[in-house]
Amino acid sequence: MTLPLDWFKRLPSPQGLAAGLITANIQRLTGTRDTRMAYAQPLGDPGLFGPASMVWRVHRQFLAMMAGGMSSLLLQSLHPQALAAVWDHSRVQTDLRGRLGRTASFIAATTYGPTHMAEAVIAHVNAIHGRIEGHGPDGRPYRANDPALLMWVHVAEVHAFVQAHQWLVHTPLSPREVDTYVSEMGLVAERLGVQDPPRDWTRLTQVLASHQVDLRFDERAATVHRLLLNFPVNGWERPLMQALLATAQDLLPHWVWPILQQTPAPAWRRQCQRRVIQSAALGIQWALEREGVSAFAARRLV
Repeated sequence: MTLPLDWFKRLPSPQGLAAGLITANIQRLTGTRDTRMAYAQPLGDPGLFGPASMVWRVHRQFLAMMAGGMSSLLLQSLHPQALAAVWDHSRVQTDLRGRLGRTASFIAATTYGPTHMAEAVIAHVNAIHGRIEGHGPDGRPYRANDPALLMWVHVAEVHAFVQAHQWLVHTPLSPREVDTYVSEMGLVAERLGVQDPPRDWTRLTQVLASHQVDLRFDERAATVHRLLLNFPVNGWERPLMQALLATAQDLLPHWVWPILQQTPAPAWRRQCQRRVIQSAALGIQWALEREGVSAFAARRLV
């Protein structure tokens, strides 16, 4: 067999191989199964937001989003009715990685996916929520599509994402940019059934704090916290994951600590964890800017 004279030009570059390897490890770590090429078509479709949005800017910071996502799960699990819907109708106790992966895939699709992809995953989640109902540990009924529960999940998630971004990213958002991000995230929340979601940071923190009376650190919540804080990882990933998990706890609102009957970590420890994550983010962001879903989405709009 004779190779064409330019066969070597068709080989991936060393940079491409490295970026692909890092991206594959990220998918394995998070449990996602995204097909990146699906984000590259159709040409010219900005999706729900587009590259100029604050949602694109915030969500492309992978490690900050990981810390924020885990922090939001820790916070959301303190609401007995919200947790009951997950506890009774998912495999969160036996497949936490899968649960996190599905959430990450939803965020990726609604952030970077073309319009048809974003609308499809939103419709899929709404259909699932429409079938989920039951009774919590205290006997009170719950429905996954209850606007009050949807509001709690939404504000807890957005609050955690903002806190993680502002703490871990070298160039944080200005107050106006934070408000814009909150407002943009409300667009997806409305499609999921949230009624009148907050459109600025002040209102979001008010709504979040108003749920304090509903929160409990009961046996189920303690189980979710224990599972998450002991998230299984390989040896080389362990220091980074430990820093991310500790930071996820640190990002919780100050009024949550009495509910947990715990105290925050000292400032020096928080700063050490921050440096570990920021250092690791350099290589990860370099890879994702070349081979991540945001990179493929950007090619759709060139």
